[in-house]
Amino acid sequence: MIQKKKGAIKLLAIHEKDVGSTEVQIGLLTEKISKLSEHFKNFKKDKHSTLGLTKSVNKRKKLLNYLKKRNPDSYQKVIKELNIRK
Repeated sequence: MIQKKKGAIKLLAIHEKDVGSTEVQIGLLTEKISKLSEHFKNFKKDKHSTLGLTKSVNKRKKLLNYLKKRNPDSYQKVIKELNIRK
C-alpha cells in the first residue's frame, strides 16, 4: 500500500518534494477509489464504505474540474497517466 502511494506521488509530482499538489491528490484519491471498488466486490452491503467512496469520487471530480480550468496540459497528463474516463 505504501509503495502504491509513493508510485502515484512520483508519477504525478511536479517537483521532487511535491506531496500536496492537485495532481498528486487526484492520484491518491484514484487509488483509494479503486481500493474501495475492490472491497465492494466481496462486501456488497457495506453501506458505511459506500459513503466514503461517494465522497472520494465527488472530491476527485471537483479537483479534476479545478485542474482543467487552471492547467489544461496537466489535466490531460493526469487523465492519461491514471487512465480515467472523462
